[in-house]
Amino acid sequence: MLDIEFTEEQRMIRDMARDFARSEVAPKAQAWEKAGWIDDSVVMQMGDLGLLGMVVPDAWGGSYTDYVAYALAVEEISAGDGALGALMSIHNSVGCGPLLKYGTSQQQDTWLPRLASGQAIGCFCLTEPQAGSEAHNLRTQAELRDGQWVLNGTKQFVSNGKRAELAIVFAVTDPTLGKKGLSAFLVPTRTPGFQVERTEHKMGIRASDTCAVTLTDCRIPEANLLGERGKGLAIALSNLEGGRIGIAAQALGIARAAFEAALGYARERVQFGKPIIEHPSIANQLADMHTRLNAARLLILHAARLKSAGLPCLSEASQAKLFASEMAEKVCSSALQIHGGYGYLEDFPVERYYRDARITQIYEGSSEIQRLLIARELANYAL
Repeated sequence: MLDIEFTEEQRMIRDMARDFARSEVAPKAQAWEKAGWIDDSVVMQMGDLGLLGMVVPDAWGGSYTDYVAYALAVEEISAGDGALGALMSIHNSVGCGPLLKYGTSQQQDTWLPRLASGQAIGCFCLTEPQAGSEAHNLRTQAELRDGQWVLNGTKQFVSNGKRAELAIVFAVTDPTLGKKGLSAFLVPTRTPGFQVERTEHKMGIRASDTCAVTLTDCRIPEANLLGERGKGLAIALSNLEGGRIGIAAQALGIARAAFEAALGYARERVQFGKPIIEHPSIANQLADMHTRLNAARLLILHAARLKSAGLPCLSEASQAKLFASEMAEKVCSSALQIHGGYGYLEDFPVERYYRDARITQIYEGSSEIQRLLIARELANYAL
């Protein structure tokens, strides 16, 4: 990708994120994975650099420029560590995004400066054991009693769930209204009754704290309703574009790191008297990997530019997320193959890249859901 396609500000943000990822993130990623936790100090550094307020305007201490800069930064951080890329993307898109769009002035003034600075991390409590892609099939209940909302239920796969200080929780407020009976709430995670039950042990992005959460008579002020009562599903779906651009950029970053590792290895590894990059079978794999990376980046940047311009881009964001996530698995698999037996060892990072990439086809809307959304858009496609 030529720098001529980016503004000076976009290049500066990308280069800052790249320098930080290479010096402070990549060297520690393996240790974080073993510990199952990302150092708090690094998260605070990201806040100081503006990486945790990239969708928040300056009025609340954010660093918003546009979604192109955001996508470039997520790619760089994810190339350093996919788990940290997940924290960054989820915090920005579904942690800050709904509050920015639907919050009252008081809610925004209370929380956005802390979220943008990294003093507080956000999480998004939508998925339940029985309700994943079927987001309207929630069982968590919220009842209004004596001026307080009382929440009861269980949430699953909550990214940033252990670290977060603010949770956006979706619950049923009007059971007879179906999907029109869902509402969203701002729940400080220190509220009595909000309980992280466990941190999940995962195949990849192991340093990202993915948690199961229960709410038991969790009481919050009536003013903590986010948006209008009954608009919860619309709020949940409103951040799909930005969220999917972020996860697509995460997938791209992981895949790029795998490609660069494979390229470096292929230049150094000698077999049959010459570096393996000079063997057509390896060179062709690298050529395909490089091509897929560039194709994914173009899809992501196209969706990001539409989003920045305030134009509809649900299909474009879905295409970027679908292609980038499936590309990432292919590229990481090829990178592992090029390393041969060494690629299967924890001594080399490609086995971690391979495991980290797989989740990007599942969360923030599975590949099956992306295809469904893209196909729906085709009904109005101009021939």
